[in-house]
Formats: sequence, C-alpha cells, structure tokens
Amino acid sequence: MKHARIDIARAYDTLGQDGPARYLVDRMWPRGVTKESLGIEAWLRDVAPSTELRRWFGHDPERWEEFRQRYCDELDANPTSWQPLAEAAKHGPIMLLFGARDRDHNQAVVLRDYLVRKLAHH
Repeated sequence: MKHARIDIARAYDTLGQDGPARYLVDRMWPRGVTKESLGIEAWLRDVAPSTELRRWFGHDPERWEEFRQRYCDELDANPTSWQPLAEAAKHGPIMLLFGARDRDHNQAVVLRDYLVRKLAHH
C-alpha cells in the first residue's frame, strides 16, 4: 500500500474549502469556531485522549514522551475509535484538526504517527 497522506492543522487555521477530508480529533469543540468554517466529515471525540490523560499532560513538553506512550496505549485499547480514520486514509488524503496552541505537542501529532504506522503494517 502506498504511504497514506495524513495532514494535521489547527482548527483555528484558515483552511479554505478545498483539500483533504477533515476530521476533528478533539474531545472538546474548539471555542469560537463554527461547524461550517471547519467543513469536517466527522467529529471523532472518542479518538481523543481520555480526559484524565489530557489533564495530566496539560501540553507540558516535559511530559511529551510519556504522553505519546500513554495515548498510544489508549488507542491500542480502543481500535474502533481510530479505524474510521484509517479507512478514510486508505481512500485518499485526510486532515486531522486539533484545537491546541502547540503545533508540535498535541494529540493530532501522535494520532497521525500512530495511523501511519498502522497503515504501513496492513
């Protein structure tokens, strides 16, 4: 299988109307953003990190590696949460939208890497 293209972007970015299918992967809706402006296929709350993990992480870069591992463990335990994304990525590029300010240390980064690994092994 060819390498799946999975992009990530902040829900607050100006994305335009064209581009890959978009999926919001946050547990909470981004403040002040309309559903129309996102143009999403789906809001996949269940693929986001658990509330407990999100609160523990607190977007602290010092906790990044541990967060990555714990979040991947959660994804392993809940494959039905990410399978719709893996299926969509098999048919074309997708974009994961997140609300966090930190573009390098957020769940969409971990989820993208996780999905790319899963798709490479199938």
